Amino acid sequence: MRRFFNWKTLFLLMLAIVAIFRPYAFFYGLQRGSLYSLVALPLALILGIVGLLNLAHGDFLTVGLYMGYVLFNQFHFDPIFSMVLVGPFLFLIGFAVYKSTVERVLKSHHLNLLLITFGISITLVELVNALWTSRPRNVYVSYAARSVNILGISVGAYEFLYVAAAVLVLLTIMFILKKTRFGQAAFAVGQNPKGAAIVGINVRLVYTITFSLATAMIAVSAALMIPRVSIFPHVGGPFTMKSFCLTAMAGLGNLPGILVSGITLGIAEAIVQSIPGYSGWSDLVFFGVLILVISLRAYRRAER
Repeated sequence: MRRFFNWKTLFLLMLAIVAIFRPYAFFYGLQRGSLYSLVALPLALILGIVGLLNLAHGDFLTVGLYMGYVLFNQFHFDPIFSMVLVGPFLFLIGFAVYKSTVERVLKSHHLNLLLITFGISITLVELVNALWTSRPRNVYVSYAARSVNILGISVGAYEFLYVAAAVLVLLTIMFILKKTRFGQAAFAVGQNPKGAAIVGINVRLVYTITFSLATAMIAVSAALMIPRVSIFPHVGGPFTMKSFCLTAMAGLGNLPGILVSGITLGIAEAIVQSIPGYSGWSDLVFFGVLILVISLRAYRRAER
């Protein structure tokens, strides 16, 4: 309890200091970090239960963005509400991809799993490129350009949806894992798949539904991002590694920690971007933290 209290106190202290001395970086980092967390949560769910690092995670996000673009461009469907249709579509895509590829090599070496998801990533990128070319696509809706004045600082109002969505998705996942029969079965499989199979849990079914459901959750991120990003075949790629960085920083199975880590790294990234001449260094925040966290954990294990 004492350790948690200290950690929470340091986190709140950091937020207070940044909010006072770098208010714009605080709000921008809060919004951006929440988006990173929103994208990372489905990856963490797959990694924690299935034990699979999905290198195609960001490319499923790309597919979701293009589906939302098509719904808007062809049928004038509002980008936010496109998740109602994109979610089931991504669920079916995830189901088909898992059953046809991932499930067949799930019990093999971890390198094979990385290679198969890397191959899926390349396939999705090339498929999107063949269907829509590499020309960037944009969606404009008037409400996404609105701003709000907070303490004399003008910040984007739309991006606060990232914060609300990240919290809502986190609470939904935790509710499913703790309060539903499937969630309890998935939690048991994530802890000990052999033991779960012994007590009658269908491990293969849990893996399939988890992968498909996590893929469908990406639709929330895609729907919210559509009005604020240029859509092109590689737009989702960077989110794969950033999602893995958050999962590694938070620790396997620590879903609330992903939200905290996302906000922390988002604010750190915003601070670097606010320094004149150093905006291009912001991506080093994520990968620098990843190297640091992995090194520290390896050092602590060696000490034991």
